[in-house]
Amino acid sequence: MTTHTRRALALLSAALIAVAAAGCSAGGEPPPARLGKPHDPPPSGAAGTARGFTLVASGDVLPHESIIKRAAADADGDGHDFRPMFSRVKPLVSAADLALCHMETVYGPDGGPFTGYPAFTSPPQVADGLRDAGYDGCSTASNHTLDAGPEGLKRTLDAFDRVGLGHAGSARTAAEAATPTMYRAGSAKVAHLAYTYDTNGYPLPEGQPWAVNLMEKDKIIADARAARKAGADVVLVSLHWGTEWQTEPDERQLTLGRALTGSQTGTRPDIDLILGTHAHVPQAYEKVGGTWIIYGMGDQVAGEMFNHSGRRDLRGNYGSIGRFTFAPPAAAGERWQVTKAEFVPQMMDLASGKVVNLPAALAEDPDQDRYRTAQEAIGEAVLSRGAAKDGLTMGR
Repeated sequence: MTTHTRRALALLSAALIAVAAAGCSAGGEPPPARLGKPHDPPPSGAAGTARGFTLVASGDVLPHESIIKRAAADADGDGHDFRPMFSRVKPLVSAADLALCHMETVYGPDGGPFTGYPAFTSPPQVADGLRDAGYDGCSTASNHTLDAGPEGLKRTLDAFDRVGLGHAGSARTAAEAATPTMYRAGSAKVAHLAYTYDTNGYPLPEGQPWAVNLMEKDKIIADARAARKAGADVVLVSLHWGTEWQTEPDERQLTLGRALTGSQTGTRPDIDLILGTHAHVPQAYEKVGGTWIIYGMGDQVAGEMFNHSGRRDLRGNYGSIGRFTFAPPAAAGERWQVTKAEFVPQMMDLASGKVVNLPAALAEDPDQDRYRTAQEAIGEAVLSRGAAKDGLTMGR
């Protein structure tokens, strides 16, 4: 870790602890009303009625067999209960106007069988846990989207519909695939698009080329422009990309990131934020051409992780939550602006079976060395491409 990064993280941690001690955290306010998918926003033509919003986004939900067993234990023998797993990030997630996760795996039938690596089939009760935590929807395009064929894909989206979660990146019908996922946040209509680099060699189902969105530059840009024409004020793009276990973004991430952030219609960018997943480790945040890119948020939920050398790698349980505050434009047709950009370090604590908001946990007990070590490692990765100079700060 560089001296500059260590100093920045130390100052951020001290400030957060001071805020917590003063009792001034945002968590003391009641969360705003939440809206699921789909909803049309109220008219926002009048400047006086336009309202900004906060977005929270988090990384890969990847239930290994040990995670499935933990959820079974938390259910006391009655199926699976994932709600306790998210309980320590629930205050953060539920306080956002719009909260998005990444569901990397697909669901099995009620009662199982359920499997972990290498072909994942997760309990459908994961969706209940995500919704209870306050998520409004998830990206569902990943290299594991076809692990259980089109049946697994359908079961997953059916479970999302059952609990009221939106979804983007995979589809059961051509019409569903052609319709951008929209949310209302503040007075904005927010589109969420999602894509994956591959499906682990599984071919797209016969006659269903639209089942999973593959990561192709021209398609992403065309979809973003279509979403804007459909009324989106803000366009979010989730990308399942990158090189596993590599903290630095790879050349494809850098090249595609520049192309997507550089695409615009008139003077307005086609894409307002890029949310990356897949690499299993936290990666950098970077502002490119005025648009924020999270190259990789790391895993939010995962069991013991082993890297390519076969070694247990604690980074596989580290991640970040991105939190962005959007403000309405000064004039109709202009870009909604990110006025505040934050990252919140998180860790899947396998001992407790819970995802931990690290700054909040350290504010309560500063002597938890393994939490501090994790927070410093995450911060070093997140800030490694100079995001601090563009205003990125650590939140809680």
